[in-house]
Amino acid sequence: MGTKKYAVIGHPIGHTMSPFIHNRLFALSGIDAEYTKLDITPENLNNEYNAVLSKLDGYNITIPHKQNIIPLIDKIDSKAKMYGSVNTVSNNCGISTGYTTDPDGFLKALAAAGIMLDGKIVILGCGGVARTMAYEIVLKKFPLLFAVRKEDIHIAENLCNEIKNTVSGADVKYCLITELQGDIDLLVNATPIGMFPKSENQPVTDSVIKKCANVFDAVYNPLETLLIQKAKANGANAAGGMSMLVWQAVVAHEHWDGSIYDTADITKLCVDAGNELKRNF
Repeated sequence: MGTKKYAVIGHPIGHTMSPFIHNRLFALSGIDAEYTKLDITPENLNNEYNAVLSKLDGYNITIPHKQNIIPLIDKIDSKAKMYGSVNTVSNNCGISTGYTTDPDGFLKALAAAGIMLDGKIVILGCGGVARTMAYEIVLKKFPLLFAVRKEDIHIAENLCNEIKNTVSGADVKYCLITELQGDIDLLVNATPIGMFPKSENQPVTDSVIKKCANVFDAVYNPLETLLIQKAKANGANAAGGMSMLVWQAVVAHEHWDGSIYDTADITKLCVDAGNELKRNF
């Protein structure tokens, strides 16, 4: 059979956790594989697809290729089609299939942290990450509230309308972050606020954090944002973005080779990935 070949593509690719995470996952599953990173500019994507990518067993895609890869591959699954985005491709028997693993990565990260989708759910922000999370929540028939900055009100309004037009019966609203009040069962930060190097920032006030039973922060650098630290100090169940990063990689392996992993192994990998992150920043 020989060593299987995988990679992550993007531009600029810079420091990425993908090789560390995926090589560990291959080791856990006992599969002989190599995983590297490839810096591919947008203007070279077509050429590199034919020369390199089509010859790999599979690969992951990050910015700016998640949409531009779609016309080049043979087919995409239904979830990737709904999101209009592909971050994982499997090459099998000459057929390339695209998937998006971020949505399932989000749900698996919540489950691993013991966080239930229930009650009053608030997403901070209305960008691409927020959109992915929002669809998964409303598809499961839970009401959702976006809390955004004043300058993003029109974006939030358009996103709410899109979701309502796409998902029948979706209960989705928006408000200003400054208008948040009352108890919150799950607060999800889908903004970059609190990310390194501006780790001293937090997306909501202390008074809001104190009313949250569960908190999930998509930011993974630092491993524990100020939001996560304060939520835990208040007794809330809280988890950071590293778990989502690792679990979406797990979903990629499910598509590539059907691997099944022990939750304890993935929990340890999240910790190890966090330590690797610290060593590189």
